Amino acid sequence: MRKVLEIQDLEPPVPKATEVLLRVRAASVNPLDWRLKSSRPGVDVAGEVASVGASVTEFKPGDAVFGVAKGAFAEYACAPATKLVPKPKGMNFEQAAALPIAGLTALQGLRDQGHLQPGHKVLINGASGGIGTFAVQIAKSLGASVTGVCSTKNVDLVRSLGADRVIDYTREDFTRDTERYDLLLDNVGNRTLSSMKRVLGPGGKCVMAGAPKSFPAVFARLLKAFLWSLFLRPKFKFFVAEINQEDLSHLASLITSGKLTPAIDRRYPLAEAASAIAYAEEGHARAKVLITLP
Repeated sequence: MRKVLEIQDLEPPVPKATEVLLRVRAASVNPLDWRLKSSRPGVDVAGEVASVGASVTEFKPGDAVFGVAKGAFAEYACAPATKLVPKPKGMNFEQAAALPIAGLTALQGLRDQGHLQPGHKVLINGASGGIGTFAVQIAKSLGASVTGVCSTKNVDLVRSLGADRVIDYTREDFTRDTERYDLLLDNVGNRTLSSMKRVLGPGGKCVMAGAPKSFPAVFARLLKAFLWSLFLRPKFKFFVAEINQEDLSHLASLITSGKLTPAIDRRYPLAEAASAIAYAEEGHARAKVLITLP
C-alpha cells in the first residue's frame, strides 16, 4: 500500500544540546524523501534560527542558515549544528535550500571521488536533474570539458548551464559514443556497468551517485561495481555525499561568485508537500523541486 503524506499540527520539536531549531523558509525534495518513506520527510533546509541547544555556540536566534535537518517539510525543524552554515546575504533562501544534498553529491562526486582535473573530459548522465544541473556547472568551474546526457526537452537547459556538448538520450545512446571520457558521473542508474565501461578511457572512472529504484537491483549493482574495481582498470565507485560545513560553505561561495546557479523546476507551498514528492518521484522533474514557506 502506498504511504500517504498528511499535514498535521504538532508542537515545534525541542532541539537537543548539539542541535538548532529552525523556522523553515524553504526546503527541497530529494530521492531520500520517497525512498525512505519517513514519517517526517525533508532533509535540505534553509531558514532562521529560532533557538539553540545548550552546547551550541556558533549560532544564535535570528541567524539565517542552511544545511541538513530532520523533518524539513514543516514550519519548524531541528538540525545538528555541525550540518548547518550561515547563509550569505547574496543568496536567497530558495537557492540555499536547493543546495545541500544535490550540491554536495555533485561536488564530492566530481572532485573527491572522480578526481576531476582541468582538461579532463567528463560525461554526466542525468545532467538535467538535481545533481546533474549542479554537476555541469561545478565541472566547468573545475576546468573540465563537459558532455551532458538528458532528454529532448532539457537540451537547452543543460546547454545553458555550460555543457560543451549535449546528448539527447531519446535519439542517441551515450554508451555507444565514440568519445572516451576520464570520468562518467552517473546520476540515474539506468545503464549496465558493461555498457558504461565502453565510454571510459584508459584509467577512466565511473562514479555512481544514482541507483535503480529496487533495493535488490541496487545491491547487485554495488556488488558488481566492487568486484570489477578489484580486477579491471576502469574503476566503478558508488558513494553517498558527506554532509560537512566546509563543502556547504564552498558551494555557497560558488553561488555568490556567480559560478553556480541552482536551477529550480517547481515550487510548492507546504500544504502541497505530498504533491511535490509525487512529482519528483515520477522522475521527470528537471533540476530541483522546492517547498516554500512564507
